[in-house]
Amino acid sequence: MLKKILRKQGGFTLLELLIVIVIIGILALLIIPNITSAPKKARDTQRKTDLRAIQKGMEEYFVSNNIYPVDMNTLTTGTTPIMKAVPTDPKNTSPYVYVYTPAASNTTYDLTACLENGGDNGTATIAPVAPCTTRTFQLVNNN
Repeated sequence: MLKKILRKQGGFTLLELLIVIVIIGILALLIIPNITSAPKKARDTQRKTDLRAIQKGMEEYFVSNNIYPVDMNTLTTGTTPIMKAVPTDPKNTSPYVYVYTPAASNTTYDLTACLENGGDNGTATIAPVAPCTTRTFQLVNNN
């Protein structure tokens, strides 16, 4: 009778507990890297969107002036500004800043942003360009 009572109280065996712990550990290993990289990917997406918006502003400026501006802030000045404000990098600390490099004649330019996600292999994403250490997103205009 006592044996039946003890068996009915039951509980988990050590083996069952170990199996559950291992399963939870495996799930954690699969989920945690995705959670920690999500903010980096979101900031990289914002960087790409911002650079495309700046590029659009540069092209609008070129249509009106037949040259590209000397710097990005030119897009926000004048009697008819092209942009209300030039976007800034989500982190906005070195090396995470937007770099605009016009040619000497202002007929071509490069727009560059450092990406945080080293695995990004999207369009216009290239190997790191100083001061970037992971990947670089670059839009080049060669009229």
